[in-house]
Amino acid sequence: MTSERISVGAGRGSGTYWRTALTLAVLVAAVWLAHRHWPVLHTGAVRLAGADRRWLLAAAVAASGTWLCAAVAQQGSVVPRLPPGPLVAAQFAASAANHLLPAGLGAGAVNVRFLMRRGLTAGHAATAVAVKATAGAVARVGLLAVFAAACPGLLRLPSGWGGWAAVAAVAVGAVLLAAARHPRCRAALTTVWADVKAVHALPRRALALWGGSLAFAALHACVLISVTRAVGLPLPAPEVALLYLAASGAAALLPTPGGIGSLDAALGLALVTAGAPAEGAASAVLGYRLWTLWLPLLPGLLVLGVLVRRRSL
Repeated sequence: MTSERISVGAGRGSGTYWRTALTLAVLVAAVWLAHRHWPVLHTGAVRLAGADRRWLLAAAVAASGTWLCAAVAQQGSVVPRLPPGPLVAAQFAASAANHLLPAGLGAGAVNVRFLMRRGLTAGHAATAVAVKATAGAVARVGLLAVFAAACPGLLRLPSGWGGWAAVAAVAVGAVLLAAARHPRCRAALTTVWADVKAVHALPRRALALWGGSLAFAALHACVLISVTRAVGLPLPAPEVALLYLAASGAAALLPTPGGIGSLDAALGLALVTAGAPAEGAASAVLGYRLWTLWLPLLPGLLVLGVLVRRRSL
């Protein structure tokens, strides 16, 4: 009996040490990132010091709404009801973790762990995260098509893009066909399809998934629009939204953590190409990144550490 208590106590102590070590690692990573990119933070703050405060406040409100939309979309990807408070906190933490790993791996890992803590199996949790990511990509493409039609001639696709798109579609179809012929892959795809049908069989879940995904992309565009207004860039709002959607899609081809470098360059180039002065474009990009990346980074990592310590992740 005594030996059992000792072993249980040792196990709890070991778990506490691991959670504490992970929390400290998260804090060290936050300090390291802030120190490494301090010139960006300082320059952005100086450039935005004279900007219109009302538009900056609007950008802050839009940026805050993105985490709520992410939570709504994640709820829409699963049938069981998730607790709203921890779900929003997990999305806030996931957005911070996304800046530590490339290609959305950080956010995906946080969300998978959160869903598993809520009783989902690893397979169902991964499927839910994949469904949310797919809905987000489809929503962005849909918004891009709408704004491209509203602003004809603003985007110039490279010659021969249709042929490359056809080749990519054929390659994806071949991969899916080959996967469907393999017994294990076929079983996995059957499970995924069952989860997708179960979610879309519930109108509230389907509305949450697609509505949250659309609102998430739209609010990110609103952040950039508000910042361009704050720094006085003479660009119409639909054009800025289109430029954001196109630039973020292009930046996804170079999956750096949080789009650091790739998204900044793509946004700046898109704004300058549309006629914005280089200085104003730099200020707008820095302002957008301050609200969506740098200012929420440390609080998001702190929330991540708290969720880990409380075993919510």
